[in-house]
Amino acid sequence: MDPSDPLAELITTYNELNASVVEELSEEPSPLEFMRYVSRNTPFVVRQGARDWPATKKWTAAYLREVLSGHEVNVAVTPFGNADAPTMAEDGELVFAKPHEEDQPFEDFLAYLRKQELDPSFRGDEEVRYAQTQNDNLRHEYVSLFSEVQKSVAFARVALDKEPDAINMWIGNSYSTTALHKDNYENVYVQVAGRKHFTLLPPLCQPCVNERELAPASYVRDGDGGTGELRLRREEGGDPVPFAIWDPELPGRRSTEYSHLARPLEVTLDPGDMLYLPAMWYHKVSQSCSEDGICVAVNYWYDMEFSGPLYPLCSFVRNVHHKSK
Repeated sequence: MDPSDPLAELITTYNELNASVVEELSEEPSPLEFMRYVSRNTPFVVRQGARDWPATKKWTAAYLREVLSGHEVNVAVTPFGNADAPTMAEDGELVFAKPHEEDQPFEDFLAYLRKQELDPSFRGDEEVRYAQTQNDNLRHEYVSLFSEVQKSVAFARVALDKEPDAINMWIGNSYSTTALHKDNYENVYVQVAGRKHFTLLPPLCQPCVNERELAPASYVRDGDGGTGELRLRREEGGDPVPFAIWDPELPGRRSTEYSHLARPLEVTLDPGDMLYLPAMWYHKVSQSCSEDGICVAVNYWYDMEFSGPLYPLCSFVRNVHHKSK
């Protein structure tokens, strides 16, 4: 480490003073205990914290098909499971690729997920579908299932003195991966079916992730009526999207001079597990399926507190790094 480089010193000092693993709890924290994690901006997992939720016990593929039969749901469609991700365009430029979105009968969507996951004869180059609307969909699009989860996470509601801004349901298979990104929310993530695999980096690792301004693009369907193959089309006049292009699982690719200092945390959620993902933590997520061939999760977003030192400090680190390039 260059002793004259304050960013390198900051990241190294953080690594020395903080745990190299995600802390595991055997029961939900009290509101006071939870606030201590929030104040330190530190993640934790409550193993089997949601084991008694009706959703964890009931949400099999057969049950979801029965409850949502005849219901149309919004589906993100991509060729590689790369929704909202840095992607190489045909001209060789890296762009921010948004998924094609379309409404599908839930039973058709579910059948496709399971066939792709479980049927060996299914073509490997078929498109990838993921129900990932992040618009409070469990209280709207999937409201018929809402009574089978908690309306709010008690320790978070009391500690933060607010109801969740959004409660989202996620349904997919192992072909979908969420690219490394961050959110301005305190996030309580509950695994219901299948498993989720998280790779985490703290906010002060911003100099490690190689954030770039990417031109926006979206997948569209070719052909009459939008029924053909997917292709990536740039959004003319769209604002550039600041996004991390370094992948901690491919550390030698698109790295910065600080990437080698990053110490990613790895955690896997089993059904019934609950993860607290603090605001502004970078996270990459992959998933593996239940025997049903699906992966289902629910998350609760609570708007972060922008006063205090966290947000200004992260903005300062980002600006210092960008000016040093």
